[in-house]
Amino acid sequence: MKLILASNSPRRKKILTELGLKFEVIPSNYDEKLTDDIFSYEKIEDLATHKCLEVVNRVDKTSIVLAADTVVVLYNRILGKPHSPEEAFQMLKNLAGVTHSVVTSTCGINTHTNRAALISTTSYVRFNKLSDEMIQEYIERFNPLDKAGSYGIQELPSGFLDKYEGSFENIVGLAPEAVISVLKQIDSDNEFTV
Repeated sequence: MKLILASNSPRRKKILTELGLKFEVIPSNYDEKLTDDIFSYEKIEDLATHKCLEVVNRVDKTSIVLAADTVVVLYNRILGKPHSPEEAFQMLKNLAGVTHSVVTSTCGINTHTNRAALISTTSYVRFNKLSDEMIQEYIERFNPLDKAGSYGIQELPSGFLDKYEGSFENIVGLAPEAVISVLKQIDSDNEFTV
């Protein structure tokens, strides 16, 4: 069985590589538009599942396809990828000084057996109070437009992060424990360990 990551995210690729897994990348073409920004686990799990299925329908029957969807949630509203530096600025300003959650849904499908597994992992992040200058400098130095919530925790400058709870890798975009659990559920022949 070959493992296929249905994502072009360099962060997800790095996490799978660090787990020692050999995999191929076939990005999902699923259009992940949400009808509204109200958060529910079902909504994010649905996105991850559809991303996975889109690739399953394009590969042979000797594959395990792994897909994920990560969202930043503030006051039960989903903060997606910003469309402009101005929108990124406003998102980061809203996140400053309050705790928000980061949810990643991980879906795996075994194309040979049609077995599927789905796990959602939640972590919590709190930024310090941020000055407008700190936010502006972050936007200029890093590219927030390709990241949910306008930030990547792995690249935050000193003074940004107050604390986080839960899996750091989940906040980056893929929880290793969830990956291993999904793989074990859909392919019991292989020994997957963290």
